[in-house]
Amino acid sequence: MLDKNKVSLGIAPIGWTNDDMPDLGAENTFQQCVSEMALAGFTGCEIGNKYPTDPDELNKALKLRGMTICNSWFSSFLVTKPYEEVEKEFVEKLDFLKAVGSKVIGVSEQSYSIQGMMDQPVWEGKHVMNDDEWKLLVDGLNKLGKIAREKDMYLTFHHHMGTVVQTEEEIDRFMDSVDPEYVFLLFDSGHCTFAGIDPVKVLGKYIDRTRHIHLKDVRKEMAEKSKAERWSFLKGVRNGVFTVPGDGDVDFAPLFDIIEKSNYEGYVLVEAEQDPAVANPLEYAIKARKYIAEKTGL
Repeated sequence: MLDKNKVSLGIAPIGWTNDDMPDLGAENTFQQCVSEMALAGFTGCEIGNKYPTDPDELNKALKLRGMTICNSWFSSFLVTKPYEEVEKEFVEKLDFLKAVGSKVIGVSEQSYSIQGMMDQPVWEGKHVMNDDEWKLLVDGLNKLGKIAREKDMYLTFHHHMGTVVQTEEEIDRFMDSVDPEYVFLLFDSGHCTFAGIDPVKVLGKYIDRTRHIHLKDVRKEMAEKSKAERWSFLKGVRNGVFTVPGDGDVDFAPLFDIIEKSNYEGYVLVEAEQDPAVANPLEYAIKARKYIAEKTGL
């Protein structure tokens, strides 16, 4: 069982509206999204493309529902853009997140990313960084992470399919290279599984350096079909590679066990990008909530 005084439960809005494919969930409003999150029993959420950009407006809407923001995606381009440009955008997002109660910002390096290309097979053409590019990424993140800590925030890095940090070897090199004082891990069970990595191995190794956790399930049959039929990452999303915990093939019991036995404090967050016209967001949010309550006591 997980300690409610240490571990909080959240959900991502990507099940309602998809940032990369805005037609998915175009009919779902911000108000509906956060209302259904609260109705399903969640107290934390991340930020989606329909959320208010005024902190006061967002805080009011969330407070009415007993919710708070716990993280937001940030696209960094430290390998391909001037550092100063990335830092300016990072600080703006960081300040906004602090104003809406979050302690965490989730960074994903999007230089050369193929995750958003509809016609690019996700298993082909992924960029592999050279030593100079690794240095740009690591040095940049260390500097951004120091800025975050100075504001009492945490920079967490999201390993992700189709990006420069996808494989187990890349995750290990990344964690060996960054400053553990300033850069932390955003662990994602779904992206590990989809990439063919044992999520238990990764979380077990890095739980003490993890500050945010995405609970994403994978339908193994669809993941295999994605690879066999050369789907893009986004086509995989549309066709149901991902789902909520308890609805796919990821074994969450050992992951919950690692969290329970660690000193982890923060959010575990349900994230399952699907087509909301096929997978009703409220129905799947309730399904995930029941599964997590049963398995963890949260």
